[in-house]
Amino acid sequence: MSFHESAEDIRVDDNHILRARLRNFDGDFVDAEFNLDEVLGNQEGQIHWDGVNFSQSVDNVEFHIEGGGSVPVLRCFCRTSDGQEFARDVNLAERIKNDNGSFVYRGMSELSLFPHNGCASESGSSSSTAHN
Repeated sequence: MSFHESAEDIRVDDNHILRARLRNFDGDFVDAEFNLDEVLGNQEGQIHWDGVNFSQSVDNVEFHIEGGGSVPVLRCFCRTSDGQEFARDVNLAERIKNDNGSFVYRGMSELSLFPHNGCASESGSSSSTAHN
């Protein structure tokens, strides 16, 4: 199940730690955290799954539940090696789930039977406006 559908008090701390109270199988909410730096990367201004340490090269990290579909979106400005910044976003529910009160990441190996389901910036739906 997508983590946000069974969570409360969802937030991102220190630009890379996803925290929430997740519902477990007993119906109780338990504290959980997940280091997004272990699964997200920034490659020349593009945020992507199966990367690492994205928070070291981004600014203005924000997290919100957005839209009618209540999508958990992480937004930031990703820097390139020459210092340009690009507004990017990623739907965290694409790969992060709640398993009995713990965050679980579904990497590419688990998605190999399905069409590409990467970050919004890879699918072309995120903003690519430069910010200097």
